[in-house]
Amino acid sequence: MKLEFEMDTYKSEIKPTWCPGCGDFAVLRALQTAIHALQLEPWNVVIVSGIGCSSNLPHFLSTYGFHAIHGRALPVAEGVKLANPELQVIVTGGDGDGYGIGVGHFIHAMRRNIDITYLVMNNQIYGLTTGQASPTSEKGMKTKSTPIAGVIENPVDPISLALASGATYVARGFSGDVKGMSELVKNGITHHGFSLIDCMSPCVTYNKVNTYDFFRERVYDLAKEGHDPSDMKAAFAKAIEWPFVQRDRIPLGLFYRTEDVPTYEDLEPALKKGPPVHQPLGVTDADALLDEFL
Repeated sequence: MKLEFEMDTYKSEIKPTWCPGCGDFAVLRALQTAIHALQLEPWNVVIVSGIGCSSNLPHFLSTYGFHAIHGRALPVAEGVKLANPELQVIVTGGDGDGYGIGVGHFIHAMRRNIDITYLVMNNQIYGLTTGQASPTSEKGMKTKSTPIAGVIENPVDPISLALASGATYVARGFSGDVKGMSELVKNGITHHGFSLIDCMSPCVTYNKVNTYDFFRERVYDLAKEGHDPSDMKAAFAKAIEWPFVQRDRIPLGLFYRTEDVPTYEDLEPALKKGPPVHQPLGVTDADALLDEFL
């Protein structure tokens, strides 16, 4: 099959500004590889991000992009998808943006099963603000904001939270395995429903605990151990393995997937006539309408 779009089609002229070795480079590559393999039309792809090191990602791709405010990437992406469900909407952000200030939007987007794909670059630290504890920092971890006793809170577990909230595609990747991550991203994009890919993306500058070596010594492939991603109960059991049950084994891959749940767009009556962006506004005199608000 001849590919219509080459890999370079999806690259912008803006070069990534992340620290050398940052795990976000691998996530960017995985996303580029996925949309290239799917041959998505760049003008039909919208990448929405929030605030943080990871949220610079839309600048580095030659697609449509929207840089939202902190924690608000998901509601913006939902608005884009509902205005034009024909668009492929992808959200990129970090653990602070998505699992901290944005966690409420995270839960509600999943329970609605909006057909968007969410890539979270989870480095377990606030990197942009130089090293404070994030919602996924491990208990006991000493950071700039927890220098004496370390983190005293339990971390947010995005995998089990996603399962409990209604996400219909839940996966975890690792920046040390770009090939595996790109496959998870590709399948998440093609999935009809809310897809979460929690990407373990080491921060080489401010997180000296959860390093590439830390993960390489602990990760294992769910598929190779016979995990059934259609079994929600088994998915929950695997989700809580790390960091709550044990610290020495971290499952990677697809935890759960179902195609049996309709999306919000499938059920929304306002979309029965097609994408709103293609519908007439019913405005005959735009100037008169604007005058009402002046």
